[in-house]
Amino acid sequence: MKALVYEGVETLVFRDVPAPLPAAGEHLIKIEAVGICGSDMHAYLGHDARRPAPLILGHEAAGIISGGAKDGLRVTVNPLVTCSTCPACTSGRENLCPTRQIISMKPREGAFAQFIAMPESNLVEVPQDVPLAKAALAEPLAVSWHAVRLATEALHHASDRRALVIGGGAIGLAAALALRAMNVPDVTIVEPNAARSAFLSRTGEHVVAEAEGQYPLVVDAVGFAVTRATASALAAPGGVIAHVGLGEDKGGLDIRRMTLQEISFIGTYTYTAKDFRDTAQAIFEGRLGPLDWFEMQALSDGAQAFADLRAGVIAAPKIVLNPWP
Repeated sequence: MKALVYEGVETLVFRDVPAPLPAAGEHLIKIEAVGICGSDMHAYLGHDARRPAPLILGHEAAGIISGGAKDGLRVTVNPLVTCSTCPACTSGRENLCPTRQIISMKPREGAFAQFIAMPESNLVEVPQDVPLAKAALAEPLAVSWHAVRLATEALHHASDRRALVIGGGAIGLAAALALRAMNVPDVTIVEPNAARSAFLSRTGEHVVAEAEGQYPLVVDAVGFAVTRATASALAAPGGVIAHVGLGEDKGGLDIRRMTLQEISFIGTYTYTAKDFRDTAQAIFEGRLGPLDWFEMQALSDGAQAFADLRAGVIAAPKIVLNPWP
């Protein structure tokens, strides 16, 4: 099969690789759509020790089961593989499983390929009327759904339904969509990139280059020191910061202000299995909007897509690649 292989810093090669062999309880899936994630970009730039070259990246995928009793079934893929028996898994917090694996990290190759193998429990059937390119958005949308769910559950200001989202990429936009789906109607997105800001504004989002004021709920979908500083400055007393971005490890938080104003900080990672299923269902029911803010490209052109993202010349929040142009 063909795959887009990460072979070193800023080096991706579209080439032949061995096709995966499904283990017991797994299905072979023909990938029809796979999104580029910020974590893929971190690996591409050599900033993710968890993803050493050579490796097939990509974990935001949807496709069609190939072979077996469920041949032809359209599915979206939960890329997080867990043990199902540890205390985290049995309490519904699978994302904290100590032996968790995710495709696009060793030992599981990713979905920038024509085929992957996944356990049946990680697959969610996609209705015939839902394009698989939209179904592939379930993974990044679930990341934000999980973060927003945790934040709204922790929010004390039940009557003040306003939120600030820092970052207008796919995770930030997904957070805005999830917030409205969870009855937080007043959402502002901070996005300094002019092209991306204009794109988001055309989708109906309220976008500003620089935020001011205070908000009971703040989502940091970037995760740099400067965005954490913004989050801790703009969270209202008694408010909640949900931290999703993994831009850099340290710095930014005003711990003194957060302590004196009782601002809650919640680190959020991926999603539970239920969050993923709930997000997929919200997509199928149209509760997250038209989801028309991604750009389709061929997997064979993936190296150029990464270079364009690196250069900041792509306005769309998400690039989705097709392995079968």
